[in-house]
Amino acid sequence: MDLTSKQRAQLRGLANTIDTIIQVGKDGIGENLIKQADEALEARELIKGRVLDNNIEYDARLAAEELAKATRSEVVQVIGSKFVLYRETHSRPKDKRIQLVKPAKKKTVK
Repeated sequence: MDLTSKQRAQLRGLANTIDTIIQVGKDGIGENLIKQADEALEARELIKGRVLDNNIEYDARLAAEELAKATRSEVVQVIGSKFVLYRETHSRPKDKRIQLVKPAKKKTVK
């Protein structure tokens, strides 16, 4: 699922108020970190992560892309050493999930 720019903007706004719960440290991205991110995404849908200064292998963009690939999520935003990931959950009722803005219908030119 590719996010539209309006959906990304909506998720960025929601991410402003959440705390950082994933930290990529000197050990990099291992099975435990992927499992932790996966569980957090299933529970919250939107998570914020950070690459610590002691990690020389990853920058925030690379860490976000690798975690997104491993957890089947979308990179919403990368700023400095922080990143935001989103994945729709299926364990919560529809009314409790984040309701994304619907993509606009494409206009056809006649």
